[in-house]
Amino acid sequence: MTINFENQVAIVTGAGGGLGRQHALELGRRGARVVVNDLGGDVDGSGGSVSAAELVSQEIIDNGGQAIANGASVSDIDSVQNMIDQTMATWGRIDILVNNAGILRDKTFSKLEVSNWHAVLDVHLNGSMNCSKLVWPIMTQQNYGRIVMTTSTSGLFGNFGQSNYGAAKLGLVGFMNTLRFEGAKYNIHTNSIAPIAATRMTLSLPGFEDSAERLAPELVTPAVVFLCSEQAPNGRIIQAAGGRYYSADVRENSGVELGANAKAEDIEANINEILDMSSNVGFLERE
Repeated sequence: MTINFENQVAIVTGAGGGLGRQHALELGRRGARVVVNDLGGDVDGSGGSVSAAELVSQEIIDNGGQAIANGASVSDIDSVQNMIDQTMATWGRIDILVNNAGILRDKTFSKLEVSNWHAVLDVHLNGSMNCSKLVWPIMTQQNYGRIVMTTSTSGLFGNFGQSNYGAAKLGLVGFMNTLRFEGAKYNIHTNSIAPIAATRMTLSLPGFEDSAERLAPELVTPAVVFLCSEQAPNGRIIQAAGGRYYSADVRENSGVELGANAKAEDIEANINEILDMSSNVGFLERE
């Protein structure tokens, strides 16, 4: 069955280029009215111009769709409120939120300035909270909504030099895990995409040389479009890289019953079994 978004309104943050641009264009092709949000800054978040968002918005319009551009910084909740107000004044509803905006300020932890820890969390984690918080009452009133967080393998598994980015990205999974419970009764599904793609944020990283075609951003977008649809699951992580789509989750094993009198020495004696994940139990199986 063809997935379409006729009469639905989508906000895509960080949509002036890279992944967000591809998500916005495809949602527009499939009938969504799209708010193309982008601060228009550099990879580290400095600067700003609405021109990138305007170009993508115009591209959607030229392709026969409907779109408006917005230059709000997702880290500024007042600016986000203005974006929500603009959206509601224009189209009267919000069905989809793709939290895609992000910046990079990579350094090893020993060299990382505290200000750059906060700057990255402000955009990725707090920015996603700001947008989600302000669309939440609209979606609950509609009894419908789809929210997509953009997590990362750097958060799920770690990556050298990205303590700030990894912490923010795994924080989004924890955020998702709560929203999936709280939104379920309102038909609000919250999921996460963990993309690996060649964008201006990644092309300077080791392993991404000559990867523009192999890891094209548009190869991530099919998973995001599905997570924006009525058929989307709730509370799941889909990874996407170069046409491969796979899943991750947080799991626990069956463990060892050591009783209330267990000592550190008992942990030591049983550590291999305690850490053995071959008998893992998925969180979905425990609900």
